[in-house]
Amino acid sequence: MKLAHTLWMGSVTLASLVASAQTTLPAVKVTAPAYSSQHGGYLISGDFKVDPRMPSVVFPAQALVKDDILSIEPIHLQDDEYLVLQECASADCHQASLVRIWKSDDIGGDNTRRNRVWITHENKYFIWLKRLPEVSGVSCGQGWFKFDATTTKCGGHFTSFQQITPPLMLIPNGDLAAFHQDAVQKAIQADPVQVARQAHEGSTYVVTYEGGSTVRIRRMHAANESRETEKSDAVESK
Repeated sequence: MKLAHTLWMGSVTLASLVASAQTTLPAVKVTAPAYSSQHGGYLISGDFKVDPRMPSVVFPAQALVKDDILSIEPIHLQDDEYLVLQECASADCHQASLVRIWKSDDIGGDNTRRNRVWITHENKYFIWLKRLPEVSGVSCGQGWFKFDATTTKCGGHFTSFQQITPPLMLIPNGDLAAFHQDAVQKAIQADPVQVARQAHEGSTYVVTYEGGSTVRIRRMHAANESRETEKSDAVESK
């Protein structure tokens, strides 16, 4: 009995010590999911990530749905880099469709509409960075390749691409691609640029690629489904 009493007293003492060491945490009211905020009737989310199995691909943690607005703001791109937004074009995603491309000479700057994409249907969307050969002066009108008044002006980048391709492939087409055919074919087979680091700054996802190019990404989901006018104002007309 004496031993049992001693063990019981020891248990009481230990429980008292544990209780005194515990910290009472203040109540926390969560008003939005992780990496999210609410502003102007929109739930703004930076909940994007990179799958370790695909270290070059950024995708939303939750699938984009109809009427979402995807904000993709390149802060800096190298001259030979193309930031690509694709969506699956088949159920198994063996084919993908090109949604939009950003280059160093048209990353938007103060024109935020250029950096916003209105999502018209739910699907799997993904973002990645590709390097293609630099366009030479000869191919920009100083040699056999000439532009007329109806042709897109050569600004040092490819401007025409194949719409449907396997995912993570960016295939330039047209005369400019033909002029650089060998270099283009080699670049097409090369892997996309890998992500060097990623971070969440409040409700903005910031991804930095190898080489230093940086992109800020957000998803805006209307809290009120009847915001058609505001969404039209927020996104560039197509």
